[in-house]
Amino acid sequence: MAVDRLGEAMSVYTVHEPPLQTAAPRPNEERIVFVREGFSFWAFLLAPLWMMRYRMWFVLIVYLVIGAAVLTPMVIFAASPAAIAIVVLLISLLVGLEASTLRRLTLRQRGWTEAGIVSGEGLEDAERRFFDTWVRRSVSPPATGASAAAAVSATASRQSRNPDVIGLFPEPGVGQ
Repeated sequence: MAVDRLGEAMSVYTVHEPPLQTAAPRPNEERIVFVREGFSFWAFLLAPLWMMRYRMWFVLIVYLVIGAAVLTPMVIFAASPAAIAIVVLLISLLVGLEASTLRRLTLRQRGWTEAGIVSGEGLEDAERRFFDTWVRRSVSPPATGASAAAAVSATASRQSRNPDVIGLFPEPGVGQ
């Protein structure tokens, strides 16, 4: 969690848009998903149920296979119950720490695209901030005519000068 100027806790969310339907010009705003960054208590406490809740079937299978591969030798070689409990706790801790990454990867695998990153005091605040920007972006008229052509030609001329240079300052002496 980030902290704003007033010392209030701010959560950071990645925003994901579903794949476009064939006739839709933009994604359905009701299906947009906000994934909170940071530790997930429910993924830590109830990992398999959390994975089923978000339909993360491949992640669940991998979790079960890794759990079996780690715990089976411990049971076969008669490890102490404390050692088994520590291993289970560490695996659950790893899932809790990586829950947002696992969820983002699952969404990306399903064709969802990352629309941005937003922060807020909670989910509602983050949603309001994101949709305020999203609506303004979709309402503003696209560049047309001479202004669009000038922007494209300026970008093309900058790229054609020195195509081997990568970075923020592609010309010598700029930014020093």
